[in-house]
Amino acid sequence: MSLKEYHRKRDFTRTREPATHGKRGDTKGGRRFVIQKHDASRLHYDFRLELGGTLVSWAVPKGVPYKKGEKHLAVKVEDHPLSYIDFEGTIPEGQYGGGTVMVWDKGTFEPLSEHPAKDLEHGKLHVLLHGKKLSGEWYFVRLHDDEKQWLLIKAGEDHKPASKKAEDTSALSGKSLAALAKSDAVWNSNSKKAAKKKTEPAKKKRAAAAHHARMPKFIEPMKALSVEEAPKGDWTYEIKFDGFRAVAYKNGGEVRLLSRTNNNLADKFPEVVEAVEKLDVPDAIIDGEIVALNGKGVSSFQLLQAFELGQQRPPLFYYVFDLLQAEGENLQHEPLEDRKKRLESLLAGAGEVIRYSASLGTKAAPLLKKAARLGLEGLIGKRSGSSYEAGRRSGAWIKLKIHRQQEFIIGGYTPPSGSRSHFGALLLGVYEGKKLVYCGKVGTGFNHKLLGSLHAQMQKIERATCPFTGLPEEREGRYGAGITAAVMKRCHWLKPQLVCQCKFAEWTNEGRLRQPVYLGLREDKPAKKVVREPAT
Repeated sequence: MSLKEYHRKRDFTRTREPATHGKRGDTKGGRRFVIQKHDASRLHYDFRLELGGTLVSWAVPKGVPYKKGEKHLAVKVEDHPLSYIDFEGTIPEGQYGGGTVMVWDKGTFEPLSEHPAKDLEHGKLHVLLHGKKLSGEWYFVRLHDDEKQWLLIKAGEDHKPASKKAEDTSALSGKSLAALAKSDAVWNSNSKKAAKKKTEPAKKKRAAAAHHARMPKFIEPMKALSVEEAPKGDWTYEIKFDGFRAVAYKNGGEVRLLSRTNNNLADKFPEVVEAVEKLDVPDAIIDGEIVALNGKGVSSFQLLQAFELGQQRPPLFYYVFDLLQAEGENLQHEPLEDRKKRLESLLAGAGEVIRYSASLGTKAAPLLKKAARLGLEGLIGKRSGSSYEAGRRSGAWIKLKIHRQQEFIIGGYTPPSGSRSHFGALLLGVYEGKKLVYCGKVGTGFNHKLLGSLHAQMQKIERATCPFTGLPEEREGRYGAGITAAVMKRCHWLKPQLVCQCKFAEWTNEGRLRQPVYLGLREDKPAKKVVREPAT
């Protein structure tokens, strides 16, 4: 296992992250592991296992799962040197992974197989941890063949979640994340000469910023209220984008890019930061959405997730729709039309990355039809003359989502879990010629009475074998819609006779339904006539 990628991403003249391999642990006492809580562009946990002379590593955004069977996404990252196992403190801003690192847990682990390196290569590794906070079984399972996307799954028994205090206490130093961030444990190995060189521009930047407006640290974005139909009154409508909400703060030469929950997006989207820096305005606060466009020019959240995981490099754009501050003036109480007019003027010559989200018109019905034809997610409506209400969902902004609908054949169902009775989710399909092709699960849209009556109907047409072609699949996939051999053993299969109507957000690239909701049975549609319908 190589450290080539680890060394390539780091400038060891600027960061004191360990460059050397470090000593191997005593395998008789168990191989070592460490979980580091890492407050970088996004707070996440780095799970590292000593294997093959390095620390095999995953970034786990939601932390370790505690409940048996619970799955958390784990993104495979470059191997780290063994000396990284005690690494704790602050990585300088601007360096790869810049932020505060805490040794959240450490200890030893036992691979629950004779050949863990081979298991890792084949995409599944089962381990038993003996840590200061964690003890028990977990395993890593790869989802795709690109080596990056995995799941961390709790095996064995449930584990008691870490207490609030333990969650924010280092297993190495006993310090909290905030205390580590304030301490002088900053890995920055520059000499005094280099430090002087670094501080002089910083002083100049602070002096320049002092001439501009006071810049708030964070403004929670205004929110849109979800409605089923357009309200009466004076409204204007814009495109609803399917991306990451982002507010840009420009103050002199400094630009911050923050998510709706105050997470730093600058490291993830440097091209957006660079574009905002070039705007010809001393200070501004701009609200917008970062999107990835598909081949038809429509925003795609799937593509944005693929970009996050390093799987694809789609074109990214920052569509901006509101201006909260400019040239020292707070604009939040100004009428909507005035804010947008000033924003459009500010963006003159802004370049390709930043795009102005214009108003489309005032009549919702024809705009919704056109949006549906174009494959858009929906519309955002804004009351004319309204102010910007930071952090509120007052109803002055609304969202009208476009839900696609069509019929599907019910080819089976999964068993219930938790408090639900009768069944868990319906297994849906459509015909391609004479083949019934599986296209996803639907588990929402039912009440208790409907669960019972539908289950009674399905029991009458059960069969022993699966009616779908192409099953089982190798993996459950990103949204858990896939049917693996293990899942098939738990499924109940049906004769392909029952037809239901569902609404859903979109078809995924893999031919699966995204966000399906059950609407009801269709007794007027013959099952053999149910095919995938084209977008209207």
